[in-house]
Amino acid sequence: MAKGGFPNFGGGNINNIMKQAQKFQKQMEEMQADLENKQFEVTVGGGAVTVVASGKKQIVDIKIKPEVVDPDDVEMLQDLVLTACNEALKKADEETSAEMKKLTGGLNVPGMF
Repeated sequence: MAKGGFPNFGGGNINNIMKQAQKFQKQMEEMQADLENKQFEVTVGGGAVTVVASGKKQIVDIKIKPEVVDPDDVEMLQDLVLTACNEALKKADEETSAEMKKLTGGLNVPGMF
């Protein structure tokens, strides 16, 4: 190995590499905390059903307009609730991924979120 350490690693200065890694880890922790505190709201059926999911991917609220409740068509209401829940969780995933890409510069880091 040539004198000066590994090529492409800051001239072999392991302290700089460690500082960069610690900075990145702190940014990741801050972003994760911010995302966990966010809420993602989705409305379906022309405003009939609204679902709110947290950044922890938990459903935290469901609102159903009374005029949508039809005892003769429970299946439609079930479909609306299911669709709204899935869309809210999808929205949370998409924003988490987008924020992750900003931090990693588009590099896919498995297991981060």
